[in-house]
Amino acid sequence: MLEFPSSTAYNRRIPKQKFYENLSVTPELKRVFIEQISVIYWRNKIAATTMNIGAGETVTELEVFELRLNQKSLDTRVLQLIDREIPYHILFLLMYNDHYQAWIGYKEQSQAKQGRFKVNSYYHTDWVKPDQLNLRLDGLNVDTIYDNFIRQIAGERLLTLKESSGKYTISLKEAIECDEKRQKLMKQIASLELKVNNEKQFNVRVELNAELKKIKIEFNELN
Repeated sequence: MLEFPSSTAYNRRIPKQKFYENLSVTPELKRVFIEQISVIYWRNKIAATTMNIGAGETVTELEVFELRLNQKSLDTRVLQLIDREIPYHILFLLMYNDHYQAWIGYKEQSQAKQGRFKVNSYYHTDWVKPDQLNLRLDGLNVDTIYDNFIRQIAGERLLTLKESSGKYTISLKEAIECDEKRQKLMKQIASLELKVNNEKQFNVRVELNAELKKIKIEFNELN
């Protein structure tokens, strides 16, 4: 299991109803909280005040939340709701039947509302045994620790090429934007391929294939 410095330990149980009581949460999402989550623990606070690291410019604290589940999957809207309500960046550890899965979102300050955040993309590991969940606490400040967690968890989905100096060739934000575009194109390709296979009219198939070829070229240019 992940081991963080003892100075970061927080270990507080958070009543899950805090995330859906007195909030504009739909009955469906409230039911998801009740049915899919057993208990939520706030395990760690990674910050300049709890470790010998520098303060981050955009990430002031990185929290570690453990969500014990009643089933092997979790509706990502739950993570989005928690991320919106907690004004810090969060590493989620999902637990089910003694297996763990790490989740983290690329969380940015909202331009529309002060003190609010938006999460554009979530990344996660496979389900593994506790001793196989290996995330390195790399970085001299909270910003870089957070960035490195995302890159480790996302793996090959993000462009992580490094220069000889050890620095990444593109920023994390650029890598996220590229991945989001790649995921969007993959969905378009799958949809068009399905339409081509189901289309009976020859001229329509030709048009669809031409569009499909164009999108595939755009997709390949991102890889």
